[in-house]
Amino acid sequence: MPEEELKFLNVVDVKKAYGSGQARQEVLRGMNFSVAKGEFCVLLGPSGSGKSTLLNIIGGIDHADSGYICIAGDRLEELNEKRLTEYRRQHLGYVFQMYNLIPNLNVKENIEVGAYLSQNSLDIDDLLHTLGLYEHRHKLPNQLSGGQQQRVSIGRAIVKNPDILLCDEPTGALDYNTSKEILKLIEEVNQKYGNTVIMVTHNEAIRLMADHVVKLRDGVVRKNETNDHKISAMDLEW
Repeated sequence: MPEEELKFLNVVDVKKAYGSGQARQEVLRGMNFSVAKGEFCVLLGPSGSGKSTLLNIIGGIDHADSGYICIAGDRLEELNEKRLTEYRRQHLGYVFQMYNLIPNLNVKENIEVGAYLSQNSLDIDDLLHTLGLYEHRHKLPNQLSGGQQQRVSIGRAIVKNPDILLCDEPTGALDYNTSKEILKLIEEVNQKYGNTVIMVTHNEAIRLMADHVVKLRDGVVRKNETNDHKISAMDLEW
C-alpha cells in the first residue's frame, strides 16, 4: 500500500480541554496515530477516555486546541467554514447511537437525504438490498425496530460513498443479537465499498473484528496495534 494510503488519516499531537481555571479539564492530552485507507479502526476506551471528543474532531464537528487532523493530505484546521462544510458533506459519513431519522419520511426517503449531499452517491436500491431494508423501503421510522432504524441511519451515512464512516457507539442502544447484526452490516459495508471505518466503543469484544485498534485512557493513546487474527462480527461474544 502506498505511503499516502497507509497514512490516509493522521492524528498529530491533538489536544483538547474544556472549561477554565480550576474547572479546566484536559480531555485529549496529545493524541498521535495514523489510519490506513480502507481500514476498520476501533477507538477503544472507557467512558471519559476522550474517544467521542476525538471522533468529533476527526469529523470536523469540534476543533482541537492544538495539533491537527490530516485526511488525504488536507489539514482540517486550515479549511474555512465553507470548505469544512463541503468536506463533511462530500467525504464523511456519521453513524450515532441515536438514529436521528426524519419521522415523516419513509426508509428510502431518509436514505435519499444523504444522497443529496454527494456528487458520487451509491445506487439506493442496491444499498437497500445490502442493508436488508428493500422490502421495508416504504415504511416510516416508527414502523421499524431499533435495529432496522439503525440500518437506515447507516444507509443514510454510507449512500454518500464517504471516504470515512465515523461510528460513535452505534450499538449502544441495541440488544446483544441486534448489536451483532449491526456490526456485521458495518463489516460488510467496509468490505463491499472500501470506506475507512472509525468506530468508537467501550466494548472490548469489538476490537477483535477490527484491522486496527487504538486503546485510549485519560486522553492519551495507551496502545496502538494492528489485529493480525481478526474474527467476523457474528463470531464475537461478550
